[in-house]
Amino acid sequence: MSSQVLIVEKSDAIATITLNRPEAMNALSTELRNAITRAFREAEADEAIRVAILTGAGRAFCAGFDLKELGSGDPDKTADEAESDIVEAMAAFRGPIIGAVNGHAITGGFELALACDLIIASTEAKFADTHARVGILPGWGLSQKLPRLIGIARAKEISLTGNTITATRAYEWGLVNRVVEPEDLLPVCRALAADMVSCVPGVLEGYKKLIDDGYGMNLKDAMKLEATRSLESAERATAAMIAKRRDDVIARGRQQSTK
Repeated sequence: MSSQVLIVEKSDAIATITLNRPEAMNALSTELRNAITRAFREAEADEAIRVAILTGAGRAFCAGFDLKELGSGDPDKTADEAESDIVEAMAAFRGPIIGAVNGHAITGGFELALACDLIIASTEAKFADTHARVGILPGWGLSQKLPRLIGIARAKEISLTGNTITATRAYEWGLVNRVVEPEDLLPVCRALAADMVSCVPGVLEGYKKLIDDGYGMNLKDAMKLEATRSLESAERATAAMIAKRRDDVIARGRQQSTK
């Protein structure tokens, strides 16, 4: 994908999506929001892509919405919002999304990180929710996802103060999976992505959906959901095995008939 504000690299079933406005700390301009949304829609439509990595260029992951653009009142800059529902596009991507948080993840950038399935943070990463400071409530899930990840009291400390937490504190509180040195961030994320790609196609995506769907249920209903989908998965695997054996028998028969 050719865009000055976004770089998309595809290799070995992995799409690495890099926010590329380092001079603005990767702030979410309208152009960048739309580009991210299109990138995830295109990744979902590309059957060869099974895992995505989301990261930022420069010293920031994402500083949130571009307040300078929003304050300009320029209709040409703030128009065309139809494609800007990034979180919806990310949720529609069936494969895992790894957040490679290389630096500051602030407010909207924090929400972008939380839209990933797991987060690997550089030692340079910092997280902050400044919605209360700028006078707006979140709309991409931060108020609901963060308490579920780290507990309601810790989430309130972050969101009701606007204070920054370090990568180390984020790890201690269960917000991020790992903290690595900056030079190791993308290699570690790519290794994890490769491990995911090595899983059985269809099952990887189905497992992610099973976890996500069950997480919003009570345990009893979630267990029923797992049992149902486990049975469906076993039936599909059995059907595939039978079909393969049938095809093998047919192929052997054709080989013998040509001798």
